[in-house]
Amino acid sequence: MWDAGAVGRIRDMTDSMLAGRLDVRTKRFEVTEVPRPTPGPGQVLVEVRAAGICLSDVHLVDGTLNPLFLRGDQVTLGHEVAGVVAEEGEGVSGWAGRRVTLQAGEEIGGWIHTRGVDYDGGWAQYALSTVGTLVPIPDSLPFEQACIVPDAVSTPWASIVRTAGVRAGEPVGVWGIGGLGAHAVQLLRLAGAAPIVAVDPVGSARQRALDLGADLALDPSEDVAARVRELTGGAGLAYAFDFAGVPPVREQAVRCLERDGGLVLVGLTDQPLTIRNGTQFSYFGQRLLGHYGSEPQHVEQLVALIRHGRLDLSRSISGTLPLEEAARGIEMLERKEGDPIRLVLLPNG
Repeated sequence: MWDAGAVGRIRDMTDSMLAGRLDVRTKRFEVTEVPRPTPGPGQVLVEVRAAGICLSDVHLVDGTLNPLFLRGDQVTLGHEVAGVVAEEGEGVSGWAGRRVTLQAGEEIGGWIHTRGVDYDGGWAQYALSTVGTLVPIPDSLPFEQACIVPDAVSTPWASIVRTAGVRAGEPVGVWGIGGLGAHAVQLLRLAGAAPIVAVDPVGSARQRALDLGADLALDPSEDVAARVRELTGGAGLAYAFDFAGVPPVREQAVRCLERDGGLVLVGLTDQPLTIRNGTQFSYFGQRLLGHYGSEPQHVEQLVALIRHGRLDLSRSISGTLPLEEAARGIEMLERKEGDPIRLVLLPNG
């Protein structure tokens, strides 16, 4: 449905806007005034209503993650974006006023380019988007929830249905119940996995996992492997999902796998991947499965699940901030203040 308010605001747009910009050389981040972009052929201009703060944004600022395809030294951050189409470029029609979320990236020249990393993203009052990355959202879905579907929800969903191919009744474990891991628990239950074991050192995160559908939540200081074997009748886990990206998690998760079980690496790390007991790993035919991001159909599937009442993301928004406080939001996520699932920026109030 069209947003008449957004269409009316087109007449009031100025030639400038606020945007959260990162200099990738100096790692200096600031919210500053920049020219408002104009959509070219095949593009639209989206009035951004909500944009998620992801750990990847933190890693861009601290230098752990660097763009591969960025032209120039500065980029507007933000790959989780939702808003209203405010203006159409040449050759585009039928989108003005529609509520949309944006795919977190797109294929350009045979390579995946990530929004807010390789080209300007949605930590801004307005953002450009090619028509092919627009995903319509229902009126019933708040922008704050819609913006996190690409990545925060679609990445764990793709790891479950594409990389692992989890089937109903398979026992699984999730290590790290943060922004992605919390959704993984919810989505694994939706996919029919059973039982679901969650592992996190933070008590509130373990309680969150139980609230979202985990059957058992453990502190990693416990004998996790023994508890898992007890719960699964000695078999172990078909899949263990690592959302933390640290060696102790991988070592613990591997010890919980069944014969032919798979360790799914979703949490990113720039460090070497090691398995302490390689002979045992090979003997039991176990597998390491790397995973990154999602594909367009995964976002579309999730929007359909939300539209038809199968998925509720209302508990996922831990707080909202104005765009001017983006730096504060980065600090909050980096320090895990309040143990957030997702913090969301509201660039237009």
